[in-house]
Amino acid sequence: MIEALRRVWERLALYLPVLLMALLALGTYWLVRSTPQLLPPEVPQPPKHEADYFMHKFTVKTFDGSGRLKSEVFGNDARHYPDTDTLEIDQVRIRSFNEAGRLTTATATRALTNGDASEVQLIGNALVIRESVQDESGQTLPRLEFRSEFLHAFMDSERLKSHKPVALIRGRDQFTADSMDFDNLDRVMELKGRVKGTLTPEPSK
Repeated sequence: MIEALRRVWERLALYLPVLLMALLALGTYWLVRSTPQLLPPEVPQPPKHEADYFMHKFTVKTFDGSGRLKSEVFGNDARHYPDTDTLEIDQVRIRSFNEAGRLTTATATRALTNGDASEVQLIGNALVIRESVQDESGQTLPRLEFRSEFLHAFMDSERLKSHKPVALIRGRDQFTADSMDFDNLDRVMELKGRVKGTLTPEPSK
């Protein structure tokens, strides 16, 4: 009897390492199945062009470092887009002052401005007016009026551009062109395409 038990034990001992390896493999498999899977790393998504706030019947003012008023923007409705830091405005009206305090006004059906309103795209029935002023030398600068379906105004550099047909009234003179680039600081205007003009002499005194 003892001899038979010893033989059984020897046979069990022979297969014991195999049984232990099988149990270890089963335990590892169970552990893997029971462990929660790690979430895959999130791929950063590009910001969506969606408005993060809205305004209704509003006024936005900007000032320079000395506290001087630089511009006022009025509108019926506006939407701010954080991905581009732009403000889209319906029925816009703008008053802008240069460093000498000279006023330029602008209106349009819609406008797109950057964060500090130093760059404005006027879209639909765009109108920009610079009233008659005197420069540092005392010379009178005539009233300027620009009309187009699109005007791109750079307030700080006092530049106005358009790739669409424009109409310009300078004092008593009138011009039309297919596109325009106007630099108010250098007093240089470039009209391109089909340019037409009517020059009206000043009335004799």
